[in-house]
Amino acid sequence: MGTLQPSSTAANGRGEAEASEEPITQKELDAGALFVLKSKGSWVHCGYHLTTSIVAPALLSLPYAFTALGWAAGIMSLVVGALVTFYSYNLISMVLEHHAQMGRRHIRFRDMAHDILGPKWGMYYVGPIQFMVCYGAVVACTLLGGQCLKTIYLLSNPNGPMKLYEFVIIFGCLMLILAQIPSFHSLRHINLISLVLSLAYSACATAGSIYIGSSSKGPKKDYSINGNTESRIFGVFNAIAIIATTFGNGIIPEIQATLAPPVKGKMFKGLCVCYAVVTVTFFSVAISGYWAFGNQAEGLILSNFMDNGEPLVPKWFIFMTNMFTILQLSAVGVVYCQPTNEVLERTFGDPTSGEFSARNVIPRLIARSLSVIAAITIAAMLPFFGDINSLIGAFGFIPLDFVLPAIFFNLTFKPSRRRLTFWLNGTIATVFSVLGVVAAVAAVRQISLDAKNYRLFANV
Repeated sequence: MGTLQPSSTAANGRGEAEASEEPITQKELDAGALFVLKSKGSWVHCGYHLTTSIVAPALLSLPYAFTALGWAAGIMSLVVGALVTFYSYNLISMVLEHHAQMGRRHIRFRDMAHDILGPKWGMYYVGPIQFMVCYGAVVACTLLGGQCLKTIYLLSNPNGPMKLYEFVIIFGCLMLILAQIPSFHSLRHINLISLVLSLAYSACATAGSIYIGSSSKGPKKDYSINGNTESRIFGVFNAIAIIATTFGNGIIPEIQATLAPPVKGKMFKGLCVCYAVVTVTFFSVAISGYWAFGNQAEGLILSNFMDNGEPLVPKWFIFMTNMFTILQLSAVGVVYCQPTNEVLERTFGDPTSGEFSARNVIPRLIARSLSVIAAITIAAMLPFFGDINSLIGAFGFIPLDFVLPAIFFNLTFKPSRRRLTFWLNGTIATVFSVLGVVAAVAAVRQISLDAKNYRLFANV
């Protein structure tokens, strides 16, 4: 699927503005835009940022989503998720380019909503749900990083006294250091390493699944869908929410803001890099994991590599896979810190002072540290945050990445009702709005079922 071209009626009279596309001048920028979202990157850097924000360890939950969907619906959901998000992210990019050509450059998701939908939509809907999604991702990364550290610890010391919250704090210290990196663009080299790491742990998860599935160590393969009719129905929508969250991004405008002008075509190239990695990793992990473990696939496929505390693959292999995952989680976490960092910088920073002046460094250090410490505390207190994150995905990622892009495009370019684009976008927005509501209900139901097992600082 390629990038759609806007209708001639929308583009005519504006194309000549393309050549004059300029970044917002320094005087017009607040500290958040000037220091966090500086526009210096290439399309290759954009590809690194996109890959880190999408190809994250959440993909290791895809075999679990298949347990509620089965083979046909599972693979179809993956294909639809990939096609729709690739299409939607291109729509956002085109809308951003169009407004930049018209002299209204948007560098934040809430700026787009403010200009296209109205001030209240940006302030009271898009802004809050983006913050909720991104900060929720930071908490989830911190929790998962702690769980991976605990797995490594138990491999070497099965009866060790350390608790999960201690490992969450240890991982959080790494996040605390990385969060001080000043700008999104500064993460480009880290995100290149993150791309390699995502390929590495996905290859390990795939190889481990094939090894166990081909040996006598693995469970008997059963692909039937468990539960009564009610459980199966809600399980389907919960699985859809998991897949939508896995493909979710929520920060496309912020990533495009890191591109040096002119930006035309660069986002499409970056998305091609990203979705090449998505295709390799998502499908290999989902298919191999479900093939090997069937309806016994765990919420994180790496958990299936252990059986009652005994490794089904060599210990060094589990150690290596978890280390790859931990390192990439730190990069994912710091990418999703950027919208929060931008707000903090805009609130406490001074754009008239130097980026590394004491006036800006001290407030930056304090504010970012407090933000990460709060995320560490939530992750340590709520080790069942995965259930909450499903709800956040239904309320956040589905609207931001599936619904709003289609609406933004139709409102900006106003394609004729005779055009396929108009009806395709309307269908995507309608279908995924309904799916988002039902998935949210399914997530709330799952939280109510699991609530009896919730304990603060639980050692799970």
